[in-house]
Amino acid sequence: MKTEDMQVVLLAGGLGTRLSEETDRMPKPMVSIGSQPILWHIMKCYSHFGFKDFIICGGYRISAIIEYFVNYRMHTSDLRVDIGRNEVSYLNDSPEDWKVTIINTGEHTQTGGRLRRVLPHLRPDQPFCMTYGDGLSNVNLADVVAFHLARGNEATLTAVRPSARFGSTIIEDGQITRFSEKPVSGEGHINGGFFVLNHSVIDLIGGDDTVWERGPLETLAARGTLGAFVHEGFWQPMDTLRDRRSLEEIWNSGNAPWKLW
Repeated sequence: MKTEDMQVVLLAGGLGTRLSEETDRMPKPMVSIGSQPILWHIMKCYSHFGFKDFIICGGYRISAIIEYFVNYRMHTSDLRVDIGRNEVSYLNDSPEDWKVTIINTGEHTQTGGRLRRVLPHLRPDQPFCMTYGDGLSNVNLADVVAFHLARGNEATLTAVRPSARFGSTIIEDGQITRFSEKPVSGEGHINGGFFVLNHSVIDLIGGDDTVWERGPLETLAARGTLGAFVHEGFWQPMDTLRDRRSLEEIWNSGNAPWKLW
């Protein structure tokens, strides 16, 4: 299966309360790293591996996401404005070959509920990718897909090793045998996102109040159908202002590990 044939679901509708210094004005995925929102960086990473079809699960301040993509060329190109002729010329225009679907999944909908709400826009009987709108990595996304297809699981997540504030996993021979959201200790790998999912996982989502990282992932792990693609390279979320400043410094250094394009 070619990556260009797969859809990518981006969770971008949460309130982002731990980054309130920025998210009082915009959704967290629209907070900038360099001159572009972190959502753009994530999509560029997927695009590098051939993914072109994106579904954005918006909610909180969704208008900022809509405005950005409706005026995408303006936000990503140098331009010349001839006011007298009312003409705009794009000087270094290289538009992405992307199809972007933006769906309002509600301000207070949980992560699982957002996925269920975009079900009508997913191609039937075809695996798809899903990730959060606030984490950057240099993981080989094509390899994650290949791993998922080879193992025949219902779901695959990318497992990484940072701090204890995220859901931990117990991995045995490439399978997750236990998933625990928000553990007390930081031992073992954690959920780094960058999922590949079969449609069957949506049956585990009851409604808007379903948290993807709790019931559904825990159930998949318990029945032995949750695979783990272990990534030992760069991975960093943007949960706090400190995280955002760290990512900004990395980007400005000119050696951002996630800049694969």
